[in-house]
Amino acid sequence: QPTSSPGLNRTFFRLICVGQMICAGHLLRLSVAAVCLRRATVLGISESCSASASATKSSASCPVRTQSRSMASKSTKTFVIPPSGEHSATVIFLHGLGDTGEGWSHAMRSIASPGVRYVCPTAPTAPVSLNGGFPMPSWFDIFSLQTAGNTKQDEAGIKLAADSLRKLIDEEMGKGVPASRIVIGGFSQGGAVALYTALTDGRTFAGVLALSTWLPLHEQIPAVAKESGRQTPVLQCHGDSDPMVNIQIGQMSAGFLQKFCKQHKLNVYPGLTHSSNAQELADVQAFINKQFAKDSTL
Repeated sequence: QPTSSPGLNRTFFRLICVGQMICAGHLLRLSVAAVCLRRATVLGISESCSASASATKSSASCPVRTQSRSMASKSTKTFVIPPSGEHSATVIFLHGLGDTGEGWSHAMRSIASPGVRYVCPTAPTAPVSLNGGFPMPSWFDIFSLQTAGNTKQDEAGIKLAADSLRKLIDEEMGKGVPASRIVIGGFSQGGAVALYTALTDGRTFAGVLALSTWLPLHEQIPAVAKESGRQTPVLQCHGDSDPMVNIQIGQMSAGFLQKFCKQHKLNVYPGLTHSSNAQELADVQAFINKQFAKDSTL
């Protein structure tokens, strides 16, 4: 049998890695849907989360086409869970690579609190280098699954994604919700955007949710971090069996964050892969309620 060239082997390995990450995202939707159904029974929520499972069918295919990241698709959809009662606080949550905001909107609905608006945007569709340039929803480009050392990072894309998140924050503040009543967060790639934004924005938020993620551009943080970011509480959650964003990467990020954030907590979940579970969602709910309860009746 003919042997493959090293270049082809490397490309094939990258495609396998990204395929595993995307599959993990689809499995996350299924697991979140299952958790939502269980929690819906407990919380008395009538809406089914089956849509997050069926959504995997429509997003499973990845058409091959040539496209620069500057030409990324603008036709994104934001999924919103309206507040029950007077709007007094907001949670903005960003999904991971290859996913959409729909699945996490179901998760947020399952832990929703009165008066809180939940905003789950979908990233633009753009080529991902790790995926051989194939397009998928992504907040920024990814060149490697490694995030430490001198690994190349999409600095411009990360900062552009942070600007997009800031626009969503501005929209909520335009509705009369102050930054101190806004929690920002995300899963995996989305969590990386949330962390970078919180540390560099200049506003103190109610909190940051960082699930199965890492701190991007960490070497720049000492120079660009704002005092407001240091004051923002951070809940970091990570599974100890995560094959995509290794727990060591999460712990390294936690160690770095603890130097800058006055209120930081890392929760590690035994046996959890690149996904979420009922305990993590319960911890997320408790964190959100705690931050909003500081100056509210939540």
